[in-house]
Amino acid sequence: MNLSTLSFDIANLQAAYASGVTVRAVIAEAKRRCASDTHHAFIHRLTDAEIEPFLARLDGVDPASLPLYGVPFALKDNIDLAHIPTTAGCPQFAYTPGESAFLIQQLLAAGAVPLGKTNLDQFATGLNGTRSPYGACQNAFNPAFVSGGSSSGSAVSVAKGWVSFSLGTDTAGSGRVPASFNNLVGLKPTIGLLSATGVVPACRTVDTVSIFALTAADAQAVLAVAAVPDEADAFSRKAEPFGVDFSAGPFRFGVPRAQDLAFFGNTAAHGLFEASIERLKALGGTAVEVDLTPFLEAARLLYEGPWVAERYVAIKDFIDAQPEAVFPPVRTIIEGGRGKTAADAFAASYRLKALKRVCDAVWKDIDCLLTPTAGTIYRIAEMQADPIRLNSNLGYYTNFMNLLDYSAVAVPAGMLTSGDAAGLPWGVTLGAPAHKDVPLLRLADRFHRAQALSLGATAALLADTPAIGEVPKSALGAGTVKVAVCGAHLSGLPLNWQLTQRGARLLGAVKSAAEYRFYALAGGPVQRPGMVRVAEGGAAIEMEVWELPAQHFGSFVDGIPAPLGIGKVKLADGSWVSGFVCEALGAEGGTDITALGSWRAWLAQKG
Repeated sequence: MNLSTLSFDIANLQAAYASGVTVRAVIAEAKRRCASDTHHAFIHRLTDAEIEPFLARLDGVDPASLPLYGVPFALKDNIDLAHIPTTAGCPQFAYTPGESAFLIQQLLAAGAVPLGKTNLDQFATGLNGTRSPYGACQNAFNPAFVSGGSSSGSAVSVAKGWVSFSLGTDTAGSGRVPASFNNLVGLKPTIGLLSATGVVPACRTVDTVSIFALTAADAQAVLAVAAVPDEADAFSRKAEPFGVDFSAGPFRFGVPRAQDLAFFGNTAAHGLFEASIERLKALGGTAVEVDLTPFLEAARLLYEGPWVAERYVAIKDFIDAQPEAVFPPVRTIIEGGRGKTAADAFAASYRLKALKRVCDAVWKDIDCLLTPTAGTIYRIAEMQADPIRLNSNLGYYTNFMNLLDYSAVAVPAGMLTSGDAAGLPWGVTLGAPAHKDVPLLRLADRFHRAQALSLGATAALLADTPAIGEVPKSALGAGTVKVAVCGAHLSGLPLNWQLTQRGARLLGAVKSAAEYRFYALAGGPVQRPGMVRVAEGGAAIEMEVWELPAQHFGSFVDGIPAPLGIGKVKLADGSWVSGFVCEALGAEGGTDITALGSWRAWLAQKG
């Protein structure tokens, strides 16, 4: 096998290991690729001696026994790797940790191999990648353009094919903007899913570690390993079941009103966004116009409000003692937090709470929200000449996500074909409430694969990698219950709202086994049928199977009146599913409508 052309997506790596390629050969090739860095992507590349312990622990291990066996990765240099300096983009701030960050420990235990610490906008303050004494990180496609930030080197190292995945952090878009500018999938997980122990904070209450990957499947594989609750992190939280998987069927997606969109003169980007809307429609989505005004107001709170004081608190002792060591645009932003008061913090938190109530109401009408990731992209020279205003433009669509506690996935949406940035990638973001990470990744994968794109800036093709599959065994479960209904809960009928209001999704129409008598029960005001299983003389009854979030199953069942209840219903294919059943005694006095085999047929006959 020619390792110099091996794609480092996880599926291809696993196939290579299964064919007999050794982990030492793969990591040697990864090191060779990383050494070609001319984009200022790395702050520290691990030496042979520093990598050896990670390789030695894989000696004699079956590659199939570890989910990330021999997978090379990079990490943003505000995340600790034991015995390797952490700089946060500032040499004077550097320290050498004695142990790795909690989530790095999870990745190492799964077999992943670190290759280096990556460049960033200093103290993770910026969305462009130019604010670093280690050099302005250059775009993987055109070095004259910004890479995006603050997780700049993390994105470029994956896009160039040097590593399989990388870790960044995301407070205001740092895990999404670089993904957009480098043709990558960028997952900004639900806050708290990934431990922050061993991560230099920016705004601790709204920070999250992020994942850059060539495919959504790779991002999901990393998330499944890394999403482990951490007792040492006060902000860590357990994954909650994501409920109904809207990506698997018809879904509704929000689109900002025309007056809320901003592309900052980039007409090609506007065209790609319009094409993205049509692509989601082709995948089964229905577009719903959304007023972005409250989202944008929440976004402004991140830098105009007291949250900037968190950045000051994170490095207070250092910046007070050595202000000249901090990059000028970064110092301007962080020192702005000095004057914030407790009164400011409370007033802003009250306003954010009110805005979140308004913003959250949108999820009653949509499953996910589609926005550009960034309206445009800039040359490095432009950004350095006007660092505050242009950086602010890059955060137009990203700054509100963490404040509002949403999950998001940035996904490639094509290549710009005109204007100054022609030939560069551009992307969109899919957002949803917290803990919807897996459905978002699945939808992002479908969206990504609907295009003929390469993996990052490499020659490898997305089409040559497998589509996203089931979530690897982890805490990221669906948590749903299938329920078969036969009467007033059928779609379009009077009690169907009891399912849809709980977030249930229609899986399809089915028939029961031919073992049931069917009755129109007495009473009301909403008339209901009853199915009674019998030893002989039964018939098949038309039903629908719905998927209901498990956390709402109890309240749904509690509202069912006697003589009905939820039991196991046998379907025509021999399988069993939870569904409506009726006590035999309760059917007495009802009208036998078994011959019709359908509640809708009974309603039509009744007129």
